[in-house]
Amino acid sequence: MYTNFFYQLRREGVSVSLTEWMTLMEALNVGLADSSLTGFYYLARAVLIKSESHYDQYDLAFQKYFQGIETPEQLMDQVSEWLANPLPAKMFSEEERNDLLQKLGLPDWESLKAALAERLRKQDAPHHGGNNWIGTGGTSAFGHSGFHPGGIRIGGESHGQSAVKVASERNYRDYRSDATLGVRQFEVALRRLRQFSTRLEGNKDQLDLEDTIAETCKNAGQLKLVWTRPRKNSVKVIVLMDAGGSMIPYATICSQLFAAVHKASHFKDLQFFYFHNCIYDLLYSTASCNPRKAVKTEDILRSLNSDYKIIIIGDAAMAPSELMMSDGNIFWDLGNAEPGITWLGRLAKKFPYNVWLNPIPEGYWERVHGYQTLKMVRDIFPMYELTLEGLDRAIKKLMVRK
Repeated sequence: MYTNFFYQLRREGVSVSLTEWMTLMEALNVGLADSSLTGFYYLARAVLIKSESHYDQYDLAFQKYFQGIETPEQLMDQVSEWLANPLPAKMFSEEERNDLLQKLGLPDWESLKAALAERLRKQDAPHHGGNNWIGTGGTSAFGHSGFHPGGIRIGGESHGQSAVKVASERNYRDYRSDATLGVRQFEVALRRLRQFSTRLEGNKDQLDLEDTIAETCKNAGQLKLVWTRPRKNSVKVIVLMDAGGSMIPYATICSQLFAAVHKASHFKDLQFFYFHNCIYDLLYSTASCNPRKAVKTEDILRSLNSDYKIIIIGDAAMAPSELMMSDGNIFWDLGNAEPGITWLGRLAKKFPYNVWLNPIPEGYWERVHGYQTLKMVRDIFPMYELTLEGLDRAIKKLMVRK
């Protein structure tokens, strides 16, 4: 049942497991969706979605799969018409028809009109939250902003939207973990690298909040303070950023990352350099890649220890000659005696804790101009897209050697 919805979720990037899907089927079997599309929307989201960062993908999948499904109100109208003029193959007696109307909860329109006229004749004041008079809220059959399965809305706006309409509003698009990074998010992600710092030296004079809570719970609620050594700032990072050319559309995000990195104060050492398209003999201290403000890549390899964690930011899309050939450097007056891919390999070998962040969405990597070079770079560095989720995966990758 709903098997294609399962695959639609997968296509939208929602990682639904078979175990979770079977749990949903069991929940449907016992009637937890209350036989309504809205009930199914919330039930399926509760069972299948593990993080609010996937709510938007879930809404997109739901909208695409159930688009065109009629709302309950339309369905009730059609059932009413069908009951009034049933197919010849199945005629209902008056008793059977009334019994079915009662079970379906369909309104008796003549009775409703008569009841409304009676309410209008007797009602002399506004009512809110009741179950009889015309008003707002509550469960009265007349009014708005409340709920009655067979009522008539009088005034106000519709609040009982169909599940497809709710999904199409995409209220959770800002929760997506594949949203492009900003300064604040990048700062927070970089702070995660502090877990690489050590607590091996110094006095235990810093309160360990998590262990204090855990030990207090174990101690039947009686406060038990746990102290630990402060972290020693031992994280060393090299950031290399592509500038100019095909990176111009991403200039804003790159400038934000530049600001975030330089605001970081929790690294023992931070080295920041620029390059254009590919890394060759020189790395630059400015985005203009001015040769007068350059350092030799060989000097970086020789002077820095291999415990530096290297983060490279670029689209990796260039002419094959720029990556594979001597003198492939687009700055013709500089040239390069060795191909760029050789220098990339040296960096990866010297600094085994390395990642490459790509501002191009991963879904387009195989279609961009320059995919050939992008693929070759991926063979050297683990590559992630420059999003919240991608950066989170990259930070975790920096914990282990390639």
